[in-house]
Amino acid sequence: MTEGLPLAGRGVVVTGGSRGIGAAVVRLALAQGADVVFGYHSDEKRASALADEMGAAHPGRRCTALRADVADADEARRFATAALERLEQLDVLVNNAGMTRDTVFARMSRQQWHEVIATNLDSMYTVTKPLLMPLVKQRSGAIVNIASSSGLHGIPGQTAYSAAKAGVIGFTKALAKEIGARGVTVNAVAPGLIETDMTAAIPEDKAELLKSLIPGHAFGTPEDVAHLVCFLASGRARYITGQAIEISGGLVV
Repeated sequence: MTEGLPLAGRGVVVTGGSRGIGAAVVRLALAQGADVVFGYHSDEKRASALADEMGAAHPGRRCTALRADVADADEARRFATAALERLEQLDVLVNNAGMTRDTVFARMSRQQWHEVIATNLDSMYTVTKPLLMPLVKQRSGAIVNIASSSGLHGIPGQTAYSAAKAGVIGFTKALAKEIGARGVTVNAVAPGLIETDMTAAIPEDKAELLKSLIPGHAFGTPEDVAHLVCFLASGRARYITGQAIEISGGLVV
């Protein structure tokens, strides 16, 4: 490991990597020396632009965008196979793909519930399962799952999302215990209010109220989260596993 490049030579897979936190992880991982394959759901133009930008910024390193609906087992399997083909070696998996369908539980439809659970929680199975054994066989690597403060504390209007992200944390802790002896770490990062498309949709008056609950009176940035993710993905975090680390600026929920 090079001091200035903690991910030098590592192969990284990121789901939901075309925007927000995922895109920040892609950018930082490449800046820290990694080759990256990232998934996107539908916005091919944005994904291609990011891959081209990273290719120009980091010549000699690989940055590949692959379309995948991670809630679909067959698509996730194809994505995993293609990702492995494009990387010399898999060292890091970042499960970042997610979505919300916020509404009070009394009005929540079964479809809304299933969409949120499928994308946020079922994807832990559909993506991690085909990519797990390469990490286990080489007896090294890291899995970083993006959870949420919502999964730690529960948020009104987010019963499905809170349930899914709490499930991600449980998944993380159990898998860490299963494969820790194989040299693979598994951790979760639980962001609070971060400047993404999701928070951009919050009405201004509500956003100001939420900021007042944060000691620093500001939302975090995707880069704040990316730095924690890439630390956990590096050898510097080799003795950290099974943790759900909240990154919320001290938000009181």
